[in-house]
Amino acid sequence: MDDLNRRFRQHKKSGQKIAALTAYDYPTARIVDEAGIDLILVGDSLGMVVLGYPDTTSVTLDDMIRHTGAVARGTKIAPVVADLPIGTYGSTAQAVASARQLLAAGARGVKLEGGAALAPQIRALVDAGIPVLAHIGMLPQHVREEGGYKVKGGTMEEAGVIRDDAAAVQEAGAFAVVLEIISPGLAAEIGPTLQIPTIGIGSGEGCDGQILVLHDLVGLYPWFKPKFAKQRAETASAISGAVRDYVAAVRGDTGMTPP
Repeated sequence: MDDLNRRFRQHKKSGQKIAALTAYDYPTARIVDEAGIDLILVGDSLGMVVLGYPDTTSVTLDDMIRHTGAVARGTKIAPVVADLPIGTYGSTAQAVASARQLLAAGARGVKLEGGAALAPQIRALVDAGIPVLAHIGMLPQHVREEGGYKVKGGTMEEAGVIRDDAAAVQEAGAFAVVLEIISPGLAAEIGPTLQIPTIGIGSGEGCDGQILVLHDLVGLYPWFKPKFAKQRAETASAISGAVRDYVAAVRGDTGMTPP
């Protein structure tokens, strides 16, 4: 059993909740790491909050490698896990080859989206010595097919599929599983059936941990605010205010001393 598997199973056994966040660059990774976060995810959500794409489907492996390297350079304590972007893990061989590039950039493990159908890829990665964070429920890389971000597990059929997916990714060797936008009751039900921890995003408080996009937590992306994310800072407003003050000082519009 790899170190991440042991560490996160111990989290679950002890009952200590896991706090995870995304980071996409050196300074935010360093800040988050020094604040005591349990896990840093270099998410392909960077496509939206950093690169300005409408969703994650335009993110490339090169994008992920570049940002993973930046995050890894800023991190000394928390394990860094990087997303395998869409189109990079269609086969077991491709998954392993893609993941090795992310590990070479500094990641400790990788995340990929999908349940039972992706069990062969998860197993191949684990057999190759690459820790895997699984991801089931709402799959952002399939948002166009889904027609938007929708709560999963609301029907008996969907709930059954999600339960099977959770069991399958554990059996394949994942060290933990992200439950994204799953009905809270189902998420709370799944957790006790697994030995690996569940890390929720928009799936209620009944998971073994939580993960958020950093920009949502600190108010750095004001153009979209997920209903489930509690904003704990007004970073965008602070930056805007500082820039306005700077502009006024440079132009001599106030009594402030120019820089």
